Amino acid sequence: MSEKITIKIKAHLDETWAEWFDGMEISYEGDMTVLSGENLDKAYLHGMLNRIRDLNLKLISVDTIDE
Repeated sequence: MSEKITIKIKAHLDETWAEWFDGMEISYEGDMTVLSGENLDKAYLHGMLNRIRDLNLKLISVDTIDE
């Protein structure tokens, strides 16, 4: 069973940021960027959140879905 993750941040990042976020899919909802992809493990999720913090981006939400 895999787990999908969706992270919403208050910023408009273009597609070139995908490399910074390990190739996660980038989409948009209004003025938010939505990062989505497979959550490999808790360390992976914490790494994503640390990058968002280090870039001084505003985190809106984190959702995980078991498939």
